[in-house]
Amino acid sequence: MTETREDVPSTADKLRQEAATAAQVRALSNNPDVVALRVEKVRSFVDSLVWVGIFLGLAFTMVNVQTFAASGAVTGSLPWLAAWLLDPMVSLVLVAVLRAEQITARYQVHVGTWAHRTKWFAFLATYAMNTWRSWTRVDVAGVVLHSVPPVLVFLAAETAPVLRDRLTEAVARAAAPAFTGAPAETVHETREEAPSRPVVQRRKPKAKPGRKLRADYLAEARAAWTPGIEVTPAWVRSVCPEISRGTSKNVADELRAEVVSAPTDEPREEAA
Repeated sequence: MTETREDVPSTADKLRQEAATAAQVRALSNNPDVVALRVEKVRSFVDSLVWVGIFLGLAFTMVNVQTFAASGAVTGSLPWLAAWLLDPMVSLVLVAVLRAEQITARYQVHVGTWAHRTKWFAFLATYAMNTWRSWTRVDVAGVVLHSVPPVLVFLAAETAPVLRDRLTEAVARAAAPAFTGAPAETVHETREEAPSRPVVQRRKPKAKPGRKLRADYLAEARAAWTPGIEVTPAWVRSVCPEISRGTSKNVADELRAEVVSAPTDEPREEAA
C-alpha cells in the first residue's frame, strides 16, 4: 500500500512535534523532583570520592604514627604491637565526627563547637606524630611528604560539609517559586493562549519542621545587627547557633554587602 502525500508529515508538523518534545524536556528538567534526584546522584559521587581520599590519607599516616609511637621498640614486642592502635584510635573518632557532619549537613543543622574541636585535635595530633621526626632532623623533604596526607584529610573534612550544604541549598532553590520562572497567574495565561504547549504547574515548597533556609538565617542576622557590630561568620553563628559554618560565611557576606550598600540617613542641616 503506497503512502499518499497527505499521509507524509510536513516540515511544519515535524517542527511542531519537536517543539512540543523540547518543551516537555525543559519543563521536566526544571522540575524540583528531577533536580533533587540529579543533585542526590552528585552528592553520592562527591561523598564517595571524599571518603576514599580520607581513608587513603589515614592509611598512609598509620605507618608513620606507629613508628612514632613505637620509638625504637623491638619488632613484634608488646609496645611495638600496641603502637599500631594509636592511629586507628584517632582516625575512628575523626571518621565518626565526619559521618555525623555528613548527615547533619544534609538538613543544614549545626553540629556544635565540640565536633569542630575534636576534628581539629585529631588533625593536629596526626600531623604532629607524622612530621615529628622530619622536624627534629630538619628534613624539609620529609616534612613536605608527611604533611600532604594529613593536611589533605583535614581540608577534605572541612570542605565536605560545605559542599553538602551547597548541594542541599541547590535542591531548596529548585523547589523555590522563583526557580520555575513566571508566577502562577502567568502560567494560567500562557495555558489559555497556547493550549498545545505543555506547562508544568509550579509547586510551592513545603516548610519542613526544624529546617531553615539561608534566607531565614539572613533575616535573623539582619534583625539582630545594629550599627557598630562587625559582621563576621562567627558573629552570625552566635546569633544563629544552629547554622552551619559554610552557611554562616555566606550569610555574613550577604549581610555585609547589604550594610555597605545601605544608604546612611543623616539629617541635613537646613540653610539659614
